[in-house]
Amino acid sequence: MNLFYSPDISEEESRFVFDREESRHIAKVLRKKEGDHIHLTNGKGWIFEAEIILADIKHCTARITGKTQQPPRTYGLHLAVAPTKMNDRYEWFLEKATEIGIDEITPVICDHSERTKIKPERLERIIQSAMKQSLSAYLPKVNPAMPLHKFLQRQTEGQVFIAHCEEEERFLLKQKITPGQNITVLIGPEGDFSGKEIALAKDKGYIPVSLGNTRLRTETAAIVACHTVALMNQKI
Repeated sequence: MNLFYSPDISEEESRFVFDREESRHIAKVLRKKEGDHIHLTNGKGWIFEAEIILADIKHCTARITGKTQQPPRTYGLHLAVAPTKMNDRYEWFLEKATEIGIDEITPVICDHSERTKIKPERLERIIQSAMKQSLSAYLPKVNPAMPLHKFLQRQTEGQVFIAHCEEEERFLLKQKITPGQNITVLIGPEGDFSGKEIALAKDKGYIPVSLGNTRLRTETAAIVACHTVALMNQKI
């Protein structure tokens, strides 16, 4: 099953015209024709069944024939992750985290960050593609990059953690997760968080945690955190 995406479709619509990019993909790349059935989502929990009534590469049009609402997860996950030196590694993290399940992502600029610029439009395309590939009806939110100290000034709900590698008392993340809660996890850059940043996060109530016995790359640590939260919330 292919899943197409448009943020503009609402539950009340009976027909829908795709934008130029999705129209070309449907009509030219996938060679869909009038009468073919497709599925699409608005990224807000709804999956629509539709029949193509105009297979035009610029204005592909479909008639909505049914809709279902995908149940939301029982928890919320926000990862604040420092941009990696190599851009493709951060994109890999975004793709895999979207597939596993995440609600919000914030790139945070830290004292040891080697890269401070990101391209939000490209990140948005990465998560849209991953959402469609994984047949999810929920599009994660990607926030603009911001300095860590500004992120720590934000109001957060639920449990908050900072994963770092300093030699101090830390807990395994899986030991501290309460299922069904909103969770925020901070992941630092290749050079880890500075001591000042760790102290600031702890002052804001962030619990220091470890993600295992080995030192992980930034993008690997972010995926481990994402998967750990998902597993701890998994219902048997």
